[in-house]
Amino acid sequence: MKIAIGNDHAGTDYKFKIVSHLKSKNIEVINHGTDDNESVDYPDFVHPVAKDVERKEVDFGILLCGSANGVAMTANKYKNIRAGLCWNNEIVSLIKQHNNANILCIPARYTTEEEIITMVDTFINTDFEGGRHQRRVDKISSCY
Repeated sequence: MKIAIGNDHAGTDYKFKIVSHLKSKNIEVINHGTDDNESVDYPDFVHPVAKDVERKEVDFGILLCGSANGVAMTANKYKNIRAGLCWNNEIVSLIKQHNNANILCIPARYTTEEEIITMVDTFINTDFEGGRHQRRVDKISSCY
């Protein structure tokens, strides 16, 4: 499995925790995020992750910023991206089961280290249910 990750300054510390956790599971991680806490513009780090996911160069993407709203809005501009903003584990399950999300967006300022690791594991291990949900997912990019 291969995952692209991106973050702004608010998500740097959690990004390192996630990368370490994923590597311990022998998951390859492509780091498109900043590696320090100096203020940066989150779209600069979202675009490479969204492109990797859209081109199927990775299996999934993970994005972090303070609220995760900015990274989710930016990623969702891409036609085949379904980025879900998640602040708890139940929502993570639902974005995969019902929306076939391919990017997990985490609000670094509103989650704990324990929560983010659990959310990442849930995202990776939860399958899309298909069925009636597939019909709905098919309608998401119909405006293109």
